[in-house]
Amino acid sequence: MAPRIELREFLRSRRARVQPEEVGVPPAANARRVPGLRREEVAQLAGVSVDYYTRLEQGRDINVSEDVLRAVAKALLLTDDERSHLFDLAQPTRARRRPSAPPVERVRSGVLRLLDSVQAPAFVCGRRTDILALSPLARALFTELGERPPEDRNHARWVFLDPLARQRYPRWEEVARDAVAALRMQAGRYPDDALLAGLVGELTVRSPEFAELWADHDVLVQTHGVKVYDHPVVGEVTVTYEALPIPDAVDQTLFVYSTEPGSPSARALDLLASWSLEAADR
Repeated sequence: MAPRIELREFLRSRRARVQPEEVGVPPAANARRVPGLRREEVAQLAGVSVDYYTRLEQGRDINVSEDVLRAVAKALLLTDDERSHLFDLAQPTRARRRPSAPPVERVRSGVLRLLDSVQAPAFVCGRRTDILALSPLARALFTELGERPPEDRNHARWVFLDPLARQRYPRWEEVARDAVAALRMQAGRYPDDALLAGLVGELTVRSPEFAELWADHDVLVQTHGVKVYDHPVVGEVTVTYEALPIPDAVDQTLFVYSTEPGSPSARALDLLASWSLEAADR
């Protein structure tokens, strides 16, 4: 989708989400025909004319300043990730100045050695949610995904197109929503990435759930959080993750999982590590 259309749909979706009372707008005498704020209310809150905001929301060619974008973001109660997404959509030249990722992403040898030595589930995820490399324990935890050939380890595709993913993720809806939001964030940052656009197009056509979530226009940069995974051998494992950008790599992120010491999940991972070593010996 063109950045101009993306900007229009994004601003409309965020405007519909904000209730007037949240931003101090008095109740209207007449019933509202649309949910959320009206265009003129956003314009007033942002300190711009209604015509100017209308042209911005419609994606017309206007030389919008960063001060105006910050004011609009504040009026719409945007999160930090949403504000960054707004800047990318409203100033597409900013997005196009970023270095492009090659069709085949490679992980530096030093990072591969780190993964081989780490005693925790850890993996490198690329811009398009491709799982580029895994630690031994991550390979054992993500059994089905880890066994696939490297060119077929796309996490978003697995989540939405492989029925087994719904069994492995007890909180599948949460995982699915985060995956879509992360992809949309990247699509705004890199509007000219044909492979990323192709992945989004494929999932939109093949997965009604993906298409529905994509229409929400949510965006997210994953930094840390909690995941629950149901392993076929050791059962349910709850982990916390930290997402660490890899220096000198275009949008490659190192995800490292950990568990609460002494918890059932920690014992499950210890058991999984022993089981995987035994399997490797056999």
